[in-house]
Amino acid sequence: MNGQELATAMQYGAAVIFVVVNNGMYGTIRMHQEREYPARVFGTELRNPDFVQLAQAYGAFGCLVEKTAGFAPAFERALTAGTAALLEVRLDPDAISTRATLGAIREKALQSKNQ
Repeated sequence: MNGQELATAMQYGAAVIFVVVNNGMYGTIRMHQEREYPARVFGTELRNPDFVQLAQAYGAFGCLVEKTAGFAPAFERALTAGTAALLEVRLDPDAISTRATLGAIREKALQSKNQ
């Protein structure tokens, strides 16, 4: 939940690969809000930095992944970078898990509250 790990990795030459899964929100908290208080969202949106540029500012390798097919090649480049690396994987904010969307959770909660 902070970027100082990048500074530490670069300081000590650790060739660790950071994967930032970025949906632009506190997803688990948002999921609970939608389930318990549908459409009454508060304090879950994030204003994130450009994580790729942040990694590069520390001298690390940084790469943005926006499609599933792009992950394996980006990971391969990170492995061969010879330095710490960060992959920012951007996700659709509505896709809260592999099997659920926030929209579906909200709809189900609204239906149960109206019964």
